[in-house]
Order: sequence, then C-alpha cells, then structure tokens
Amino acid sequence: MRALVSKRSTPFAELADVPDPTPLPDEALVEVKAFSLNRGETRRLEQLQPGTVTGWDLAGTVRQAAADGSGPPEGARVVGLMDAGAWAELAAVKTERLAALPDGITLEEAAALPVAGLTALRSLEVAGFMLGKRVLVTGASGGVGRFAIQLAKLAGAHVTGISRRTEGLKELGADELAPEIDLDGPIYEAILDAVGGPVLGAALQRVAPGGTVVSFASTVTDLVSYPSREFFARAPRAQLYAFFLFDIIDHTRSGATDLRRLADLVANKRLDPQIDLTLSWTDAGQAIEALLDRRVNGKAVLTVD
Repeated sequence: MRALVSKRSTPFAELADVPDPTPLPDEALVEVKAFSLNRGETRRLEQLQPGTVTGWDLAGTVRQAAADGSGPPEGARVVGLMDAGAWAELAAVKTERLAALPDGITLEEAAALPVAGLTALRSLEVAGFMLGKRVLVTGASGGVGRFAIQLAKLAGAHVTGISRRTEGLKELGADELAPEIDLDGPIYEAILDAVGGPVLGAALQRVAPGGTVVSFASTVTDLVSYPSREFFARAPRAQLYAFFLFDIIDHTRSGATDLRRLADLVANKRLDPQIDLTLSWTDAGQAIEALLDRRVNGKAVLTVD
C-alpha cells in the first residue's frame, strides 16, 4: 500500500510504498479516504525515523471487520483515532476507537473530528456541568479551540476566546474575544489552555473557586510562572488538570461513543468541524507547511486518492 511517511528534510513527509497492516482480533481494517493533520504530529515529523507512518485521525470504510466481532461491519463508513498509522491507504484501528458514521456527514468532515474534537469534548467534561458557567478558551482560533467554543456554547456556557486571530469566532458562539487574559478581569469556572507558558500562568490567576484549568497543549516553551497566593485564593478545590487525550480515552474507553456523539452533532448541523484547508495527500507538503506556519484557521484535511 501507499502511505505518507516521515523524512528529515522539508516538508518532512513523502508518499512511499509500505507493507499492509495486519489487524489484531480487536481491530478493523479500514480503507482510509481522508485524514486530518494536527500540529503535534506534524511538529515531530523531522524527529521520526525516516519512513515512519504516523497520523492520528482518519475516516474511511471498513474493508475487514474485527475478528472478535466488535465494532462496525464491513462496508461501514467510519471515523477513527490511532496512536500512529492513519496516514496510509489502509489502517488497522482498534474498534473501541472507531465509530460508524451517520448520514449527513462527509468523510472529510469526519476526519477532522478525532484529536481536536475529542480533546475539546473531554476537556469540557473534565471541567464539569457547563450550564450558566463562564468558560475561557485560549488558542481559540486553533482546531481544538474552535470545537471548544461551539461545544461550550451548546452546553449553555458564556464563552470567552483568547486569540490574536479572531475571524469567525463570534459566529461559532464566542460571547467575548480578547488577545490576552485580563488579570483584572472576570474569573472563570472552566479554562481550557492550549498555549502554556505565561498564558497558563495567567489562567491560574483567573480560575474561579472550585473551577478547573485544563492544560492540553503547550505551544510555547517558556516556563510557567505565577504568584502562588493567587492560585491559593481560588480555594476550595480549584485545580490544574494535565490532559493527555490518548490516556484519557484508554481510561474511559469512550472513544467510539464520543466520536459518534461528535459525528451526530455535525450531521445535525449543530457542530462545524471548521475545515480551512482540503488537499489531496499528493500535496501533503503544502498542507504541512501551512499548518506549521500557522496559516490554517481550523483544520487541514488530506484526501487519499
């Protein structure tokens, strides 16, 4: 089969022939039709052994159902999440991370859901019941941020987005937008942070008593610094939660059901995957460079053709 594999020179990926995967009993063999790019996987491409097949998000059809009888049947349209291996014509996907798709959602839309959509969904669920609460989303113009704004608004929250690029975020449901966290501004019951460094330090100073700061990414390398008494003042029970999607999904074993929840919202026109760039995987280099240069507002999706 063909796959998009890592290489050491720009754009750090190229098409090559690799062996077909051999599914385990709890894995379905999926014919991949589309996959999305995430900044985390693209940033580490040049550090991978050349020829490595990476990739987390995929959508396609089941060529061979899992031997243990779990998961979607042969021929089903599906969306899935992998530790690695999605950037290929065929992928062996654990059925507990694979969901059948409803009518009303395209494979390109589905491919945008796994990492970004699940991170937003699960981060908000870590923070608890959202109705009537104030929610702050940093990195709001990114893939996770755009999902988080929409999902928090659907849950009845008042949503503030932090980003220097604000185009389209009001239309997604953001009640307020700002380029940075106001240390003299309101406090928030839930804060989702994609930035780290000084932004996370500011977030710890604006979390409400009993509130939660969910740190799910670190796009800057600066150390986190904050006056500790400001965080103590948020007692009782204000918390900082370290979020790593793959561990959480393995713990909850909710990957399939959560993916179907997101897909149903898209199919019912209640959630927009915010795909900003769609290209053939033969043009992967162009998409990777655009993502790394922060020229993608939302999600970048590649089609397998």
